[in-house]
Amino acid sequence: MLRAKICAIFLIFLDIHCVSSRAKNVYKKTIEVPLNGEYDTFSWRIHNANRSYDLVASVPGGAHTALMHNANIGDPYYRFRDVEYRWIANDAWTLYRNFSLQDDVFERESLVMVADGLDTIANVSINGLFVGRSDNMFHRHEWDIRAQVKKGLNNVTVTFSPAPEYALNQSAKYSYDVPPDCPAPAQNGICHMNFIRKEQSSFSWDWGPAFAPQGIWRNLTIVAFDAAVIQDVLVVPLTNEDYTVWKLNVTVYFLVGTLPAEDLASVKICVVCPFEMVADVPVNITREKPYYSIMLGNFTLKNDTLWWPSGFGKQSLYQLNVTVRNSQLDTLSNKSVKFGFRSVELVQEPIKGDHGLSFYFKINGRPIFIKGSNWIPADAFQERVTPAYLRRLLQSLVDANMHALRVWGGGVYEQEAFYQICDELGIVLWQDIMFGCAMYPTNQDFLTSVRTEVRLQVRRIGYHPSLLIWAGNNENEAALRQDWYGTQKNFSRYQADYVRLYIDTIRDEITHHVTNIPFVSSSPSNGQESEASGWVALNPQDTHYGDVHYYNYKADCWDVSNFPKPRFASEYGFQSWPSMETIKQVSIQDDWDFGSNFSRHRQHHDQGNLQMLDMILKHFNISQRQNFEEAFHDMIYLTQISQALCIKFETGHYRRLQSVIIKGEGHCMGALYWQLNDIWQAPTWSSIEYGGNWKMLHYFAMDFFAPIYASGVEEKNGTFSVYTITDALDLTGVTLVVSLRQWSVMTGNYTSWSIPFSQNAPSSQLVFQKDMTTFLRDGGCQDRRACFVTLQIMQKQRALSPMNVFYLSSFKDAVGLKKPVIKVVNITQPSDDLFRIKLSTTNIAPFTWLELTQLPTSTDHTNPSYGRFSDNGFLFLDPTITVDFHIWQGIPLKYFEQSLKVTSLMDLYY
Repeated sequence: MLRAKICAIFLIFLDIHCVSSRAKNVYKKTIEVPLNGEYDTFSWRIHNANRSYDLVASVPGGAHTALMHNANIGDPYYRFRDVEYRWIANDAWTLYRNFSLQDDVFERESLVMVADGLDTIANVSINGLFVGRSDNMFHRHEWDIRAQVKKGLNNVTVTFSPAPEYALNQSAKYSYDVPPDCPAPAQNGICHMNFIRKEQSSFSWDWGPAFAPQGIWRNLTIVAFDAAVIQDVLVVPLTNEDYTVWKLNVTVYFLVGTLPAEDLASVKICVVCPFEMVADVPVNITREKPYYSIMLGNFTLKNDTLWWPSGFGKQSLYQLNVTVRNSQLDTLSNKSVKFGFRSVELVQEPIKGDHGLSFYFKINGRPIFIKGSNWIPADAFQERVTPAYLRRLLQSLVDANMHALRVWGGGVYEQEAFYQICDELGIVLWQDIMFGCAMYPTNQDFLTSVRTEVRLQVRRIGYHPSLLIWAGNNENEAALRQDWYGTQKNFSRYQADYVRLYIDTIRDEITHHVTNIPFVSSSPSNGQESEASGWVALNPQDTHYGDVHYYNYKADCWDVSNFPKPRFASEYGFQSWPSMETIKQVSIQDDWDFGSNFSRHRQHHDQGNLQMLDMILKHFNISQRQNFEEAFHDMIYLTQISQALCIKFETGHYRRLQSVIIKGEGHCMGALYWQLNDIWQAPTWSSIEYGGNWKMLHYFAMDFFAPIYASGVEEKNGTFSVYTITDALDLTGVTLVVSLRQWSVMTGNYTSWSIPFSQNAPSSQLVFQKDMTTFLRDGGCQDRRACFVTLQIMQKQRALSPMNVFYLSSFKDAVGLKKPVIKVVNITQPSDDLFRIKLSTTNIAPFTWLELTQLPTSTDHTNPSYGRFSDNGFLFLDPTITVDFHIWQGIPLKYFEQSLKVTSLMDLYY
């Protein structure tokens, strides 16, 4: 929202002259010639090395998507095509087009091609003359093209080299081994990803395919200008100790084109805002110093005018406009950004009475338990990721009571729309620099390229209030210290490389810019303790410091004593399969079996299917249905139940620990499960399927991340303890209701305990505790296998928290569960974007799951999900319930009625 009373509008009037003869010039308006083009414009074409393919193309776009568009290949995600289509990555592709330049373009002093993103090894030429070369996907290039272009018709050619071949050659030339050489066999991947500055997961990951695309993945533009053009505007809010008085550090970065090194542009800058006016400040812009900084303030602001994470206040955003003008006040260049007033502090202080350091964030002075997930690239082909699809995924995060994402270090620095939407929705971002799960070369060319990469990205995205922290890499400190890749025999060499890359280069470049958010060298790391240990701690997963990543597929996830007690859990997860309807998009009937070649091929995590099955068998019986499609559907359903429960139990454990210290461990102030989204249709750790459908885990997250929550745990000593948790709201006049119920009794009497309490936020608090044997006896439960517990926080008759179910036995051992008859009573449509479903049941139905089957294929292939339910995977406890379906794209009521399918756990066994 634009608030004019606080919005600062910065008008930079450039009355520019140079010390050379250029001073006689009157600077003309900037001209931009966009070179992007959709397929229907027929402006771009693409061919391979031997020209056996020569096709209409799109920019942004690349080889795979052009081949798809022209029907030369099918869906690359279909069945085994991630391997079958490897020839595309191994060929050399060339994008080319004609374009025209008018006379006025040549009247400007600088004529520059700006390439915002080339993926990855590319040579650019115009009219057959070399323009420039790219070897880093994350660079923005600006090339002087005056010598290559002519008036009238021109031709631009972008020739790519195969990324796998380049990475192999770079590795072969390097003076020593930089592991890992290749991904695990289960990933069906490509080797030596660490020798190319490209999306690392494009060479495969344990949740994704290897396509190694080639193409122009961001905008391509020709810019003709005099003097200077605004590239980036970095706006950084600074505040006093009580967060009432704020300043703005504004830095404007310019593209100066062909401005000679000995020349300067003498600038007069006028800054206008409601609080002050800074007029006619003389500034010299040179090639050596193509930027200008100014401090604005002091502004006295109230809490509701600051930017807050979702759930903690408003996301107040203010537009800042920078305009470059000539002496006649003609606009030469303009850039607008939206910023917010917010501060971030990472608190690492001694734990009283014990060893270790805290690790938590204060935002605008307020300690906040960080709740969220991890983000991976939304598609293997970035040109298919639309702002609408990003908004759908990010809104789904907020709808599930989360406010945080970790932008994982093996993907990409996301497009501008991603950060803008996070700003709008109140999502804070742990931003990794794009390095993950590998050692890396540190020759000078590589380090220079990385420094430029970091500089460009910090300036591009650094103004967003959603940014919470920079992190140097994903898991590389742990990989080095724990010898994941056989580096122990030359540890000192690789440690020196580690420091050279992440500290001397990346950290150094970030700290050269004023971003006012913290930096950690890796995730996980021990934070300050890692720094004190020469940046590679003896145990980077030490729960007394920093953040941890935790995965354990052998231990029983229902036993919370298996989980660590960290300061901050930035990764943890369990796998599940996506829905049957999602799998059907990329498979045939022969594939619908856990033992099929397709199932083994699609599973990129070694032993992943067996690990899911093992966890299921700990607590559930396998489906007894004989029909192979139903049996596969049921197995998928069980994997989603198992995943949802595992993450529920682990997240509840971390949330309870926020106010608890046990032998120096605990005081956990963040939980980011792995992972939010999917890159394709496959078994992964995600809570949202490729396309946007919510898995059961995401519906569970809406409850276990609720801002007010009651969470139970059975301690090793046999004590049943219930903690209440509140994120932002101080609680007074509230009651915890603990109810002990039986599976066989749907209605009737059951025993409840009501405990009044009060609580300040943010905190967890022990409110109820009983010996489990006594608790069961007092509640009339003679056999714990026949009973379960519900927990809820009430204020008079109003529920403040979701009802949380605590299970007293595994479902394979449960006594009294009966097969329910669940009926759809009626479906109405109160509004264009909502269906309302009334259901009835004859018996208690655990994990009641609603899904849509056999719907017409969505016309929007980039955003295919039809919507989401208000609740799903729920315990159907009362005779009737009403569930809403939020419609994301049009679907007639009759189709919805026909496609709605309801499953509950006991359907698998009768």
